[in-house]
Amino acid sequence: MKCLIVSDIHYALKQYDWVTQISEKFDLVIIAGDLLDLASIVDRDVQAVVALKYFSRIEQKTRLMVSSGNHDTKETFEDGEQTALWLQGGRSKATAVDGDSVVIDDMLITVCPWWDGEQGKEKVRQLIEADSKKDKKSWVWVYHSPPNEAPVSWTGQAHFGDDQLNEWIRQYRPHMVFCGHVHQSPFRNGGNWIHVEGGTFTFNAGKQLGPIPAFLVWDTDSNQVTWVSQAGTERVKLETPIEKEVLA
Repeated sequence: MKCLIVSDIHYALKQYDWVTQISEKFDLVIIAGDLLDLASIVDRDVQAVVALKYFSRIEQKTRLMVSSGNHDTKETFEDGEQTALWLQGGRSKATAVDGDSVVIDDMLITVCPWWDGEQGKEKVRQLIEADSKKDKKSWVWVYHSPPNEAPVSWTGQAHFGDDQLNEWIRQYRPHMVFCGHVHQSPFRNGGNWIHVEGGTFTFNAGKQLGPIPAFLVWDTDSNQVTWVSQAGTERVKLETPIEKEVLA
């Protein structure tokens, strides 16, 4: 299986166009959060409608999995926590969204929503706990924020990750986690697009300007992940220790 992973599109329509056009070359497309943009002059209700239309176009070509990020939470729970309920409207036979779990070739993929407080965090915990009990050969999470104190959460000045994710990774030991959120990590000294700890590989492709997002290609047959960006192209085999192959 060949998978395309992006995150942090932030309502960049040319990047959505690129993902849509290239999606037919992949068996699965994963978008790991921040589909919308809080800073855009376009109302987020409108942004959400447009994003859902792109999802519909992509799912006509391949399978799609989409998680929410902090820019996507435009609704509010009764206790005041923010959530991305609009994303549920994108669910279909070909598209998995927040809260979904999908099995592909004995691999379980868990799509985790962004959480803004105790209620949301508990929903994610329950999702992960339930999936931990399912039969699977490998387990992959889509989770917008990266683990804290890791190269994939480094801004160049400080770490900006999720301590709770660190705890859940240590407890449940997924094989892979696809994240985003910290745009700078792959492009800063001390940062990286890949991190491995305790047998769990975590990825953050980062964010770049222009019509093509920074992206990852995961080839399950060769057990390799390739990172492609304006900074170059690198590839690793999912083994420890990590050995990067610089391709360009």
